[in-house]
Amino acid sequence: MNRNRRQFSLRSVVTRGRNRLRGVVITASGVVLSLMLPLAARAQYIIGADVSFARQAEAEGTVFRNKGKAMPVLQILKDHGYNWVRLRLFVHPTNLPNNLPYTIASAQAAKKLGFKFLLDLHYSDTWADPGKQFTPNAWLGMTHEQLVREVYTYTRNTIEAFRKAGVLPNMVQIGNEITNGMLWPDGKLPDHWKQFTDLLKAGVNGVDAGHGNQPRPLIMIHIDRGGDWKTTHYFFDHLARYHVHYDVIGQSYYPWWQGSLDDLRYNLYMTATTFHKPIVLAEVAYTWEKPTFHVPAKFKKLHPKFQMPPPPFPITPEGQKQFLQAVFRTVLDTPDNLGKGLFWWEPAVPAQSPLRARGFFDDSGNALPVITVFDEYTRR
Repeated sequence: MNRNRRQFSLRSVVTRGRNRLRGVVITASGVVLSLMLPLAARAQYIIGADVSFARQAEAEGTVFRNKGKAMPVLQILKDHGYNWVRLRLFVHPTNLPNNLPYTIASAQAAKKLGFKFLLDLHYSDTWADPGKQFTPNAWLGMTHEQLVREVYTYTRNTIEAFRKAGVLPNMVQIGNEITNGMLWPDGKLPDHWKQFTDLLKAGVNGVDAGHGNQPRPLIMIHIDRGGDWKTTHYFFDHLARYHVHYDVIGQSYYPWWQGSLDDLRYNLYMTATTFHKPIVLAEVAYTWEKPTFHVPAKFKKLHPKFQMPPPPFPITPEGQKQFLQAVFRTVLDTPDNLGKGLFWWEPAVPAQSPLRARGFFDDSGNALPVITVFDEYTRR
């Protein structure tokens, strides 16, 4: 980290943070003790959770408890200040629950409690991320032009289905962590920027066509470079060159992959002052017990000198809470009020899932300290 960047991170905590927050107490270690915001400011921040597995978990018998009382997980989140949910959708999933009927039902349950809703379109039958962007089986063998039409039609029909079900999304992601493109090989980057941006535009146009006479959902473009300004700049600069229209920049931030909090703070600052768009951390997580992350063998081969960074906070329930407090403070520090919030990935999963160590509930289903980070939102 160069000297200017180091000075920036200190100024952002001491100066901009002091000017922009009310009632925030920061200890010498940087831990936020209070997150009380003015009433008018609270509504504009996304306090979100990706609950894509929650409906399945509860249907299979997983019980979630708040202060010892069994409750629906959405109600627990609502009671602790959460105001948005994120739900992923696969085209024709075979081993995962996130098809259209399941996702509509999840959205309806969330909307009944007053949540706003981010729809995460993977454009795949299974997980899509920087290491894999599998074209849906039903779309294999299509030409580029056919794929563009299919993305448009699928997106339009999907948005129409949510609208007719009474749960039009407030925001839609066109792809998931699309740093390296989508619908490979047609839209794979860095070789196929034209094809890739054609696909993005088709998705955006599909949202435009599907929302009817209701307010148009915001469009998010989501990559996985929370602490990487160089790649973030490269990616969104290319979107500008190809005239891709979107509303919100989405980032993933997992500290074992996307860098330190200083890296995140620097990237948020540079992104805001360069692109002047709202920024949301679409995926954030930290483990409360044994780490659930590792370095894949393929990655080790490509990057033999890579070493997993030390954890920024203790791998404990209290350390997980401190992490979320610090990340949210960093988002609030973003210039021009362009840091708009975050989504935790995922707080509520089936009882035996290995992802439980990143969730908000212990092995017995009891809520962990991290659930209380935003309690001030419900008390004032």
